[in-house]
Amino acid sequence: MDLNIPEFDGPIAQRGIGIIAPFDLALERELWRWLPMEVSLHLARTPYEPVEVSAEMAVLVSDRSRVMMATRDVLHVEPEVVAYLCTSGSFINGLAHERGLVDAMLEAGAPDALTTSGALVEAVRHLDLSRVSVITPYDAVLTQKLNEFLGELGVDVVQSDHLGLGGGMWRVNYRTIAERIIKADDPQAEAIFVSCTNLPTYDLIEPMERTLGKPILTANQLTMWACLGRMKLPMMGPGKWLRDVFQGE
Repeated sequence: MDLNIPEFDGPIAQRGIGIIAPFDLALERELWRWLPMEVSLHLARTPYEPVEVSAEMAVLVSDRSRVMMATRDVLHVEPEVVAYLCTSGSFINGLAHERGLVDAMLEAGAPDALTTSGALVEAVRHLDLSRVSVITPYDAVLTQKLNEFLGELGVDVVQSDHLGLGGGMWRVNYRTIAERIIKADDPQAEAIFVSCTNLPTYDLIEPMERTLGKPILTANQLTMWACLGRMKLPMMGPGKWLRDVFQGE
């Protein structure tokens, strides 16, 4: 048998991203849609907690020791960057806590590290946003924590809408999310942030940006593109305004 054929030249050399996700993540397939073929995701989850999505859960899934343990779980496959993929867990206690999560992953051995809310911070600063609208699937208390996080950045939340869910965010259909985006739009809002890495948004970004004429920032897009930026790779997938945000990393 002749082994000197193109099919046997592979597999494609893989470059890895380590993902630290809450125990309830259900949108792995959406994450892969943001990535080129040569990039693999290596996931570790925080331990299960018998609580609904809430401020309490956000605190539990962002516990420093648990994040460090999950980081170590993915290091053996040599990811180039490790991302803490949880919006609420990375905004729940403000900017200092977000930076602390990055420090925890680096201390655990990650070659580079970022969080979902940290990627939001980078986008806000790069786009020079001062007024945004916010949509979340959370309850009012957790949504207010996000608004306070943005306030620390000097960003005014001009409209804030939430679905009030305690779980099952991945079951929310696109039409419902699109309706909430349109409802939250405001002439003063320079962008709309759709929070939660467990809320499906991939196919909404392009039509919503085209319709509203402003950036639609989503949790998974921000996280994945921040990782690609760290790896010096081009951005993949929809999103008009974010394409240059992470390229300088």
